Amino acid sequence: MNSSSGQNGSSYIRYSDSFSTAIAKNLTIALLGISINYLNGTLIHTFRKHQVFYHNPRYILFIHLVVNDMIQLTTAITLFVSSYVFYTINTFLCCFILTVAVFTSLNTPMNLAVMAVECYIAVCFPLQHPQLCNIKNIYIVIGCMWALSILSFLPDTFFLAATDPALFFSTVVCEMTQLFQNPIMIKKREVIFAMYLVGVWLILIYSYIQIFLVARSAKINNSDAKKARNTILLHSFQLLLCMLTYVYFTVQQLVLILFPRIYIHFMFVWYILLQILPRFLSPIVYGLRDNMFRKHLKKHLSCTTTHKVSACRR
Repeated sequence: MNSSSGQNGSSYIRYSDSFSTAIAKNLTIALLGISINYLNGTLIHTFRKHQVFYHNPRYILFIHLVVNDMIQLTTAITLFVSSYVFYTINTFLCCFILTVAVFTSLNTPMNLAVMAVECYIAVCFPLQHPQLCNIKNIYIVIGCMWALSILSFLPDTFFLAATDPALFFSTVVCEMTQLFQNPIMIKKREVIFAMYLVGVWLILIYSYIQIFLVARSAKINNSDAKKARNTILLHSFQLLLCMLTYVYFTVQQLVLILFPRIYIHFMFVWYILLQILPRFLSPIVYGLRDNMFRKHLKKHLSCTTTHKVSACRR
């Protein structure tokens, strides 16, 4: 059997697994993905049912991050399972899945950066916050995120279609290195990813420092400043997990050389760390941690439980 892992859920390392091990790994990945997507779906449903969230830019950005994570997790698990079941898939389908995976991967750090800026404005410029972070501006920013993601990767797909159109009628092992082999495209993609990550890190660091300085000057409530700083630190931790995808090949080679006996199982754990754990943090950190969202979520869950009990009694 074959297994897979890698950057954006799209880079595959082929190795032998026993049938029982392959089944166990695929079931583990599928169950984790279904559980996280169910939790995310519950958060989205809670958001849709309460108008109070519609007028708060922070919750709109949070739900956008949750939806983005659901799409990314679904594409990653699809590629993982298909590497076992089909091994190779149609190139056009593979290209579509990889494109979605890259778009959502680029959206994640940008969304974290925008959330940090919103915290920074709320703490450091509370009077200007309603004007700068109104609902219209937030939706414009979300649109810009998707536009930047699309413009950074979609030209590669068009270039591939123009230079080798026959490729889309064949089958291929669905990984970035199999489809996009042009050295210029590879270098461009590396530069763009580096620019995104450096920019996001600078925004997170600047926002944290400014909030820390304002808190020290006692211009705002200390509890608000502490909560904002903790939120940005959690953004940074999630971004750090996202960045692990860019050292995937280096870690892979080191483990293969130093620990060949545990290589197969290590890469499976590494896949969970890269693709599953970051998607798990969003609902836990930004949804369940928020007092108002947690209150409405509990109310929704209690109503759902009560409805089920009443149905059973009838």
